[in-house]
Amino acid sequence: MPAFLVQITIPVVLALFHVVGPMPTDLATDGGHLSPCPGPEHCASSQWIVKDSSAALKQLSERIKATPRTEIVEQRANYLHATYSSRIFGFVDDVELSATDAVTLEARSISRLGESDLGVNAQRLESLGSTIETPEA
Repeated sequence: MPAFLVQITIPVVLALFHVVGPMPTDLATDGGHLSPCPGPEHCASSQWIVKDSSAALKQLSERIKATPRTEIVEQRANYLHATYSSRIFGFVDDVELSATDAVTLEARSISRLGESDLGVNAQRLESLGSTIETPEA
């Protein structure tokens, strides 16, 4: 079987059985910051300068709670970890938000399975970032 068919077939078969993959081992903050993405193929990260990082984190928490197929796994004063599940196959992505200081909010979204997320994680962070209030230029 050609290699590209194996790369496509295995995740699809696993998804049919709702195998969501292992939770990333590098979640949570290390030294006050989120872990860097291991590569752009299935991970995206952003850093936003906001008026109030705690307020922005709370706002995004409410938005995530209202989003279908999401679950907040852990929430602290300056940190949030949530999971997003895809509608059809149930693929799970882990999303982290961290208020690193009074005006900086870091975000990371990483897929648990697959070689590529087809840009889903970057789109998710772009959508989340478009809803928070930033200082005027």
